[in-house]
Amino acid sequence: MTDERAVEELLKEVEQRAKVCIACHLAQTRTHVVFGEGNPRSPLVLVGEGPGEQEDLTGRPFVGRAGALLDRALREAGMGRQHVYICNIIKCRAFTIENGRARNRPPTADEIQACTPWLDAQLTIIRPLVIVCLGGPAASVIIHKNFRIMQERGQWFTSRWAPAAIAALHPAYILRQAGPAFDRAYALLVEDLKAARAKVIELKQRQQAQQPLVPPDEEQLSLF
Repeated sequence: MTDERAVEELLKEVEQRAKVCIACHLAQTRTHVVFGEGNPRSPLVLVGEGPGEQEDLTGRPFVGRAGALLDRALREAGMGRQHVYICNIIKCRAFTIENGRARNRPPTADEIQACTPWLDAQLTIIRPLVIVCLGGPAASVIIHKNFRIMQERGQWFTSRWAPAAIAALHPAYILRQAGPAFDRAYALLVEDLKAARAKVIELKQRQQAQQPLVPPDEEQLSLF
């Protein structure tokens, strides 16, 4: 089993390779590869769809309006970015030009397939207990193909990358709602994040009952 420093070093090595990836045509239009960030030792990983304009400009995931909403939801669930690891199923922005402006679009199957080895490497190194899929595209990769986000969100599944995986509404989708619809969708996101935190605690307790673990730092212990 790798130690904590090795996990960080392994992720950094993968990130350096990902930054020069040319496996699909998105490499030709990106500003930055948006690999991921957060606590690589966290038992909880959030996986979204892909970077948008602000993420492409900064090289960081979830830093635009959707990121601000995610930060708010994490706080309401008793967490912060420092407690989780955040990434996307694709690492470069997918967009089309409409009326002279770049607009985000869903990644194609070929783009997802080309980028999955980077996601696989991340999750294999981190070995999370729980994965939260933000949106249907992420759930279709992490949980099962053709995932139905409105019917299956909030349910627990197993994944090849984690003992437990759950899907939540993507913050960008929530931002497209208004009034009561926004309030309901946002409440569901917070609910699913709280459920994910509770699941981590449950799984860690099971682990500790089977075999004593090395105590985590105090901040992690207070969360999970």
